[in-house]
Amino acid sequence: QVQLVESGGGLVQPGGSLRLSCAASGFTFSIYAMSWYRQAPGKERELVASISSDGGITNFLDSVKGQFTISRDNAKNTVYLQMNSLKPEDTAVYFCSTKIWRRTYWGQGTQVTVSS
Repeated sequence: QVQLVESGGGLVQPGGSLRLSCAASGFTFSIYAMSWYRQAPGKERELVASISSDGGITNFLDSVKGQFTISRDNAKNTVYLQMNSLKPEDTAVYFCSTKIWRRTYWGQGTQVTVSS
């Protein structure tokens, strides 16, 4: 079965960096686009970044352009989200996601807290 397992979240000071990882299994990772979403308390889940199956095309939420990068290693079935210059408003649970045959799969999420 499809499994997505995020890791790398934590508490970081404003201006700091974190790299999130999402380990995928149960499907042919290399042929599917992958995405990162986040959900802050009291807010709707929003798409942060996405990457095409071969990594050649990436898209970002306007507010994180130039701050976050998304990448993938198809040999390791893993997608990454590098987050730099973190701000308190980046605090959220971050989810890895993919869509296979019109069904969306989610990981369990990893908490990112940006606070001094």
